[in-house]
Amino acid sequence: MSNAPDSVPDEKTIKKLKKQRRRSPYAFLPLSWSRGAFLKWLRRTHAWLGLWGATLGILFGVTGILLNHRGTLKINAAKTEQTRRELSLPDYKFENVEAFAAWLQAELELDKKWSRARSQEPREISWGGKSVTQPERWSVSFSNPKRSYSAEYWVGNAYTTVRQFDRNIFAFLNRLHMSSGMGVAWILLADTIAGSLIILALSGILLWTRLHGPRLLAAGLIFGSLTLAIVFVWRAF
Repeated sequence: MSNAPDSVPDEKTIKKLKKQRRRSPYAFLPLSWSRGAFLKWLRRTHAWLGLWGATLGILFGVTGILLNHRGTLKINAAKTEQTRRELSLPDYKFENVEAFAAWLQAELELDKKWSRARSQEPREISWGGKSVTQPERWSVSFSNPKRSYSAEYWVGNAYTTVRQFDRNIFAFLNRLHMSSGMGVAWILLADTIAGSLIILALSGILLWTRLHGPRLLAAGLIFGSLTLAIVFVWRAF
């Protein structure tokens, strides 16, 4: 007994099948890029950059939330304890603010050099209805993510005022996020993490396939978040 012949697809079905074959399975990649070396490179780049930025990405994510809520809907996790003391100056006079900063560094037993040393020239101010000359003012700062010092000295005084800021673990991590008190090496490392996040976002969009939903939904999610950001920024002005 012979089998019945298979039904021949009509012209409309044939065109539909050809169109599906010409269509890339990746929503944001052309067909020529959805196979072969480029797709292999894109997947590997996405995966390896994800590993490179995984640990520090979590750090920047957590501290980003803390920094985002430091004013509105405040999260009281990061705390800084401030202490104030006065140091008597030596008998000799300092030639400039740098000499004062060097003495202060030795007095506080700090290994790291000052991050800022500024001098404000004397100026005329109004005090009690009279014009008086304000003496030269020196300010010096020493900073690292865990602890920082800020010193102020009015030239001619016998003492200097030093403020010390001690931070808990969350404040310490926030300072790492902002690269405050860190060297060039950390700043460049943080730049690589930021660059990795940018590439991960772009490669993630390119690898987003039809299996996750239609192109219209993908475009709606992308432009929806962008539109909300623009609206919220616009309303802030």
